[in-house]
Amino acid sequence: MKNNLIVEKLEGVKNRFDEIGRQISEPDSMADMKKFVKLSKEYKELTPIIDAYKEYKNILSNINNAKEILSSEKDEEMREMAKAELDDLNGRLEPLEEQIKILLLPADPQDEKNAVIEIRAGTGGDEASIFAGDLYRMYNKYCEQMGWKVEIYDFTEGTVGGFKEIILHVKGDGVYGIMKYESGVHRVQRVPQTETQGRIHTSAASVAVLPEADEVDIQVKQDDVRIDRFCSSGPGGQSVNTTYSAVRLTHIPTGIVVQCQDQKSQLKNLDKAMTELRTRLYNLEYQKYLDEIASKRRTMVSTGDRSAKIRTYNYPQGRMTDHRINLTMYNLQSIIDGNIQEIIDKLQMAENAERLKASGLN
Repeated sequence: MKNNLIVEKLEGVKNRFDEIGRQISEPDSMADMKKFVKLSKEYKELTPIIDAYKEYKNILSNINNAKEILSSEKDEEMREMAKAELDDLNGRLEPLEEQIKILLLPADPQDEKNAVIEIRAGTGGDEASIFAGDLYRMYNKYCEQMGWKVEIYDFTEGTVGGFKEIILHVKGDGVYGIMKYESGVHRVQRVPQTETQGRIHTSAASVAVLPEADEVDIQVKQDDVRIDRFCSSGPGGQSVNTTYSAVRLTHIPTGIVVQCQDQKSQLKNLDKAMTELRTRLYNLEYQKYLDEIASKRRTMVSTGDRSAKIRTYNYPQGRMTDHRINLTMYNLQSIIDGNIQEIIDKLQMAENAERLKASGLN
């Protein structure tokens, strides 16, 4: 890409950045919380581009100075210093341009959000439930590595272990933008614990990652929600099963039902259930956006058909294959132990390459 084209695009971003800075300080913006939050978020998102812009302009200016010295300076020592500096600057320029290209790609406004992760056992009976439990532990360990907070909204245990379904709320910086690549069907090939003849079975579990919606994104009318209270189940002591601390919400217009049980606190359960309800309602609209771009990018099943197979975990061969980018790795146990960052990095790189190609920036 020509330098002047990059500068032109960056100048446009700088103008928007300055405009947002002015709008944030205006009384009207400060009085409108929804507008203020939106502007503040955009200002924060543009800051890395502005930092790169300043560095880029500085490098271009120094390159011009070095070239000017080479064209006019007679002293050989000065010329050698200018040549060395020019080589260094050109070496820094190309990777910075690549970084800027990625930064200039329109960001998904959902990427910075927290996420709700749903893991459900699919085909394979009891083994599918056990596998769903394995996926839960894999994500839980990964979230620990990232310093994210994981809360269980709801779960149904499998008959011999694992979960028929488990719903998690994950809080942290940019959770959805990272975890969205996990949406889809995960398949496992191994000898089940229940298999007596040592035959390899194939089972599956589905993962859905949803961006969490807050009150700024969507407001739910209280008249549209029916609240039912019932006894919790699971860990937490005898009182869990004797007090009506669990909460079930039914959104009457859409028929969406969510429930949450968090030991003894009914208020905490109600707050979590409302968060999940907002998230599900928000995702009814968000899914339209995902469907729109699904045909343009093959790397992300999360932007389209969540029922598509994305990954296979083959235990006899110690192999993991991500079918979206034809990635095969032979460190399965490490992956199951939560070390999935390399997979996510490669998916992000593949998606960015596709987005660059589609944008014309490349």
